[in-house]
Amino acid sequence: MTQNDVGRLACARLTLTNFRCYEQLRITPGGGPVVLTGANGAGKTNVLEALSFLVPGSGLRRAKLTDVGRRDLTLGDPHGRAWAVAADIEGGAFPVSVGTGLETAQGSKRVVRVDGEAQRALAVLSQHFAAHWLTPQMDRLFLDGSQERRRFLDRLVYGFDPAHAGRITAYNHALRERARLLADGKMDDAWLSALEDTMATRGMSVAAARLGVAERLAGAATETNSLFPAGTLAIDGLAESWLIELPALEVEDRLRATLKASRIRDADTGGAGNAVVGRLPHQSDLLVTHAAKMMPAGQCSTGEQKMLLVGLVLAAARLSVTDEGRVPVLLLDEVAAHLDAKHRDALFSEVLALGCQAWFTGTDAELFAPLQGKAKFYSVDDAALADAD
Repeated sequence: MTQNDVGRLACARLTLTNFRCYEQLRITPGGGPVVLTGANGAGKTNVLEALSFLVPGSGLRRAKLTDVGRRDLTLGDPHGRAWAVAADIEGGAFPVSVGTGLETAQGSKRVVRVDGEAQRALAVLSQHFAAHWLTPQMDRLFLDGSQERRRFLDRLVYGFDPAHAGRITAYNHALRERARLLADGKMDDAWLSALEDTMATRGMSVAAARLGVAERLAGAATETNSLFPAGTLAIDGLAESWLIELPALEVEDRLRATLKASRIRDADTGGAGNAVVGRLPHQSDLLVTHAAKMMPAGQCSTGEQKMLLVGLVLAAARLSVTDEGRVPVLLLDEVAAHLDAKHRDALFSEVLALGCQAWFTGTDAELFAPLQGKAKFYSVDDAALADAD
């Protein structure tokens, strides 16, 4: 497959309504890289966050939906308003318009529309758009708890397996229902077995998808001349460890048996799987090792950890090109400012070689000089974007 055969996913037009600091914004950046520069607090990251809502999940800030809507305290508006993000997406099987948001200020459920038609599940977004992101808040990814590493891996998996988001949703729903029944002392075997069957079947599929992408990513990271260090990936999880040795159906059976055997203990601890030896799919952890140094990422320097993260995201983009025939969008918030000149130039070069629509933010436009004439530049000031080409 040549680069000309690859579908380059791109947001050709982005419209925000009452999103964060933007009452109304509409831009048409085209299909290439985009650079947003301006002072801190001008609204740069908000644009990237809006784009991040076009994939399943809670966006790059993991904000409450009711906190995302624009507020104006001077007008007696203490609560966020209803909000919407809409985009025209190119580069997939066909051009498509997607949108998401809250229809009422106090709404608790996101709505999703594709070409104007309401959709029943967030997972449909993965069929039309794929985005990976890096933010300053992710600097502690390898040091903090497993939850954020698991979410990071799942976002990468969405780009390869659109059904992954739906499986996670089904698994988590069954997990919550089982935990509720156990907490209420309702030991109805038929009801619990049905929920545990969902957890076993969906959990096995989730684990298999994570394991497969982690293995492929490790290969994509090492088979390149990138300046960014390669990382070897492993998953610390019960189902993942079984899948290495056993067929999928046997893993499902083991998960069912494990969940059934742990009902009493889980009722005492208040959550499904908390008493089980090993990690169920909602507890699995992504383990990353600096390949050249054979050192766990958490023991690497802060700079090396950032380089490893950039390398993983670029590896995912390369793998999407070779295996899936599409290039995901990259959302890189303040990443360039934390790289030395050599690695900054290397990042720009790799993005251009892949044909990615990468959205960069920064306070210093000079950092992005190598992208002049190759990217769409906007200056951002007080929630307003102006062409800066």
